[in-house]
Amino acid sequence: MRVLLGRGVRAVLLLLAVSFLTFVALAGTPGQFADELRLDPQISPATIEALRAEFALDEPVLTRYAHWLRAALHGHFGFSLTYRIPVERILWRRAANTLLLTATSLCLAWTLALAIGLAAATARRTGWDRAAGLIAAALLALPDLLIALALLTIAAHTGILPAGGMTSVGVETGSWAALRDLAAHMAIPVAVLTLSTMPTLLQHVRSALGQSMPPPLATALLARGLPRPRLIARHALKLASAPLAALGGISLGSLLSAGVLVEVLVGWPGMGSLLVEAVTARDQFVIVAATALATAALVAGNAIGDLILHAADPRVRGADAIAAPAAAQ
Repeated sequence: MRVLLGRGVRAVLLLLAVSFLTFVALAGTPGQFADELRLDPQISPATIEALRAEFALDEPVLTRYAHWLRAALHGHFGFSLTYRIPVERILWRRAANTLLLTATSLCLAWTLALAIGLAAATARRTGWDRAAGLIAAALLALPDLLIALALLTIAAHTGILPAGGMTSVGVETGSWAALRDLAAHMAIPVAVLTLSTMPTLLQHVRSALGQSMPPPLATALLARGLPRPRLIARHALKLASAPLAALGGISLGSLLSAGVLVEVLVGWPGMGSLLVEAVTARDQFVIVAATALATAALVAGNAIGDLILHAADPRVRGADAIAAPAAAQ
C-alpha cells in the first residue's frame, strides 16, 4: 500500500509539473487571452471582465496558474477562444471519441499479437514462425502516415468505406444505421492504429514466450508427453504474463502519439485533432487542459500495467516489500 501511495504522489506531481510548464510556456507567447475575445461581438464586455477576474489575467503567471488550478479542481478548465464555450464541454466529448478509437485499436492489436505470437510459439522454427517475424518487421518498417494515406486512397477511389469524419450527414442518431455508420467511419483509423501498434506487441510476445520457456525446460516437458499447444498456453503464457503486463502502459502511450496523426488525417473529432486545432488557434486553455488529460491517460495506463505486473509477478511484490521499509528509513 505504501508503494502504491508513493506512486500516486509521483503521478500527481507529474501532472502538476506538466500543466504548469505548459501554462508558463503559453503565457510567454505574444498576445493575451482577452484580446481575442474582444474581437467577437457576440461576447459582451461584462463576460470578458468576468473571465479576466476568474482567471486573474492581470496577475503574475504563478497567480494565474493557481487560479486555473483551483478552477480545474472544480471541473472548470477555462474558456475556449475557438469554440466560445467552456473548455470542459469540448474536452470530455473529444476524450470520449479518442477513448473509443484507442480502446478498440488496443484490444484488436493485443488480440492479434497474442494470437499470432502463440501460433508462432507453438510452431517454433517453422515457416509460420518465420512468416510472423517477417510480417512484424515489414509493418514496423512502414510509416503510420504511409499506411493511413494508402487506406484513405483506397477508400476514396472505391467508396467502400468513408474517407474521413465520424458520422455521415442525415443518419438518424441512436439507430442501428447510426451504429453501422460509426463502425464504418472507425474502420480506417482503427486499422491504421492497430497495424502501427501490433508489430511491436507481436515482437514482445514472441520474445517473452521464448524467454519464459527455455529450450531445456520445454524439451523436458515435451518429453513427458505434454502437448506443445498446452505447454505454450498453460505454462509459457503464464510465465510471460508479467513482462507483457508491463507493456500495457507503453502500448497505450504509443497509441496516443500515433492517434494524433491519424485523427488529423481522417478528420476524427478526438483529442489529437483538438490539440492540433488549439495549437494553430493559440487556444491556450484548451492546450493546457488537453495536455494535462493526455498525461493523465499515460499515467493511468502505466499505473494499470504496474498493478497487473505487481499481481502477476511475485518477484515484484517481494522487491516492493523490501523497498518499502528502506524508503521509510
